[in-house]
Amino acid sequence: MPNEIKIAPSILSADFARLGSELADITSADLVHFDVMDGHFVPNLTFGLDVLRAVKAATSLPVDAHLMISNPDEMVEKYLDAGADIVSFHYEATAHAHRLVSLIHERGAVASVALNPATPVYALEPIIDDLDMVLVMTVNPGFAGQRFIESSTRKLRRLRRMCDEHGVNPMIEVDGGLSAQNASEVTRAGANVIVAGSAVFGASDRAAAIADIRRSALVGASKTC
Repeated sequence: MPNEIKIAPSILSADFARLGSELADITSADLVHFDVMDGHFVPNLTFGLDVLRAVKAATSLPVDAHLMISNPDEMVEKYLDAGADIVSFHYEATAHAHRLVSLIHERGAVASVALNPATPVYALEPIIDDLDMVLVMTVNPGFAGQRFIESSTRKLRRLRRMCDEHGVNPMIEVDGGLSAQNASEVTRAGANVIVAGSAVFGASDRAAAIADIRRSALVGASKTC
């Protein structure tokens, strides 16, 4: 349900040499966040289709694939074939956002559009009625461990107002610099899916870290204005 708080640990911060056991440590989460970077849309390279298939085989959690790539029109269907349950592509990377959203829906998956920090939320107004989720980047995409951009909370409030004006209630996901220290801030502004990388995988007790983030997020959600 859109109003539930969901925690999505980003395996970008996991130990790739022991990914199976890292996934086993986050079973109390709601989603696995799977960052795809192509070295072109963002200045880094990460996972591909084979790793996604391996992740799907190793976890029962839904996989939330975030495609930070220049050619989503060519690649979205390949990630759906590999098992992605949610696909977020970047608004900035395609002129055919509505077509991609329709394709994702036709395949029975959750359709999401991601926005870079500099992209205003009103860019999504023509398609907001069709989206299951919006991913608001709270850092500039490309690297793990960056600092949360404080102005992101204003952007989240604008997005929530736009959704209210359209009478829609997509999930609102935030990604970048999130932890138990600021999860309440973003959920109070309207977010309800929290991506956390180093805040989870940098902790010795991953279940406790997830619980702390969830607790903080729920406090903020109870004060949503």
